[in-house]
Amino acid sequence: QVQLVESGGGLVQPGGSLTLSCAVSGRTASRNTMGWFRQIPGMEEREFVGAIGPFAVSTHYADSVKNRFTISRDNAKNTVYLRMNSLKPEDTAVYYCGTNGMRWPAQNAGTYDYWGQGTQVTVSS
Repeated sequence: QVQLVESGGGLVQPGGSLTLSCAVSGRTASRNTMGWFRQIPGMEEREFVGAIGPFAVSTHYADSVKNRFTISRDNAKNTVYLRMNSLKPEDTAVYYCGTNGMRWPAQNAGTYDYWGQGTQVTVSS
């Protein structure tokens, strides 16, 4: 059984930084595409944030977070991270990690078969 557990969310001031973690079990994260999405309460769709492909060959980020957010993996811990710098109030959302096997490109949330429970990120002064 595949399980993803996010952690690391919280309240941060504009311009601050936060690192989210996604611990994976039941699937080898390094061999799969791992994506991060976010969802604002009341919105139906999850917005693509970024993804890292199998064996870290490729990464892709939404324009809104490019050069501010970075995805990385710790293969020994089977964990994926989302480092968020220069946070803005519009980054406030529930952040989800997901995996879609080895599909690439990875911007379509509908291709993901497993998701974590989400972690709240609030950017506010």
